[in-house]
Amino acid sequence: MSETKRKAVGRPAGSGKSSGGHSQSLVRGLNILEGLAAAPVGLALSDIAQIVGLAPSTTHRLLQALHKQGFITQDAELGLWKIGVKTFQIGNTFLESRDFVATARPYLRRLTDESGESANLGIRDDGMAVFLAQSESPQMMRMITRLGSRAPMHASGVGKALLAWLPEKEVERILQARGLPKVTDNTIDTPARLRQGMAEIRRQGYACDREEHAVGLHCVAASIHDEQGSPLGAISVSGPVARIPESRLAELGGLVSRAAREITTQLGGRLPSAEEY
Repeated sequence: MSETKRKAVGRPAGSGKSSGGHSQSLVRGLNILEGLAAAPVGLALSDIAQIVGLAPSTTHRLLQALHKQGFITQDAELGLWKIGVKTFQIGNTFLESRDFVATARPYLRRLTDESGESANLGIRDDGMAVFLAQSESPQMMRMITRLGSRAPMHASGVGKALLAWLPEKEVERILQARGLPKVTDNTIDTPARLRQGMAEIRRQGYACDREEHAVGLHCVAASIHDEQGSPLGAISVSGPVARIPESRLAELGGLVSRAAREITTQLGGRLPSAEEY
């Protein structure tokens, strides 16, 4: 074999500058999708360029590539870029792959029927609570959560219900990464208060958000567990303080914790005890 042929055979496929350039373009394209996902009304080219830290001309080339593949769309009249159908399809595949999401949907509808309020399902992702499904209240004034939206774990019912059943090392990691920023005047902002609240959640079986994430809103949540007893996700009921006063939290806590237990059982999960923590 000649020296030239040996070099050709020994060189990995796709190596060189073009591979690195493609990887960088992929990362930039994903950053654009993340930025657009956080802005449902759409973003202008200049805003997207600022988010990804690129020149408008470079950003526009990436947008055109994503648009050609169906991942994003552009409003012809306003010129704003938005998430496209293909991105939705990929995200929906994630939801379908998580069995507990489909399992939880009828329980969310039941909670709405029983309480008259919106019922939600959320999971933990990167130290945040992320909402995946909702059954909307029929009331004119109701809590509406955008699917995919995020909330600080320490400042939301779903987030606190999940935190309460995580190992201490994981809780500490989340606190170090995210801190305890105040969202409202009622937000828990010290580790001592948070851990005291977590112990209470484990004792009573549900978490309460008393205007900690949004002024004027109360929320009650309980976690769903896998076969190891680890929290898979959490369901909640939320609504305005006028319809969910302090005196109603225990009633709703009973409804939510019962539904969470039933979902856990249906999934073959195990409810941990407070004594395990």
